[in-house]
Amino acid sequence: MHKHFSILFIVLFIFALHVLAETRPVKFGAFQISHSITLPGTPDALFDRVTGDISDWWDHSMSDNPLKFYIEPKPGGGFYEIFDESGNGVKHAEVIYAHRGKLLRFQGPLGLSGNAIQLVTTYQFEAVNPDSVKLIVTVNAAGQLEEGWAETVDSVWYHFIFERLKPYIENQTGYYKQ
Repeated sequence: MHKHFSILFIVLFIFALHVLAETRPVKFGAFQISHSITLPGTPDALFDRVTGDISDWWDHSMSDNPLKFYIEPKPGGGFYEIFDESGNGVKHAEVIYAHRGKLLRFQGPLGLSGNAIQLVTTYQFEAVNPDSVKLIVTVNAAGQLEEGWAETVDSVWYHFIFERLKPYIENQTGYYKQ
């Protein structure tokens, strides 16, 4: 009798799990995108403009009206979106490499938070001449991939670099003299 109750319990437990759980297959893969642009300034000055408070040019958010975006340019630092004065927000990524004027690298899901995906984003700074810098942004992504995500990530980074950062930098009076 005890054996029958044990078997019945196991069958009911498995059935309950099946009823409560929803599963769906997820596609996994990887992709890389890269954009480069030459901007006025020195490598150090440009590094300083793409770290710290980036609210003036970063415009994709997880809240309707974010208070602030900022990147702490040091190993272990964060790429944060602060929603309000109470400190609610999200850590989009963690800085894993920071060398002022040379390279910044951070890893995290950025706007794909909540999915099983990791993005490693690298900013490389190369002096072209004394008053201009080549910025190379490379994003390597691996993990859960939905149809069209590679194209979306590519177009979002194009937007950030060419439609937001470029005009922001070009309109900064004298920043590149630092």
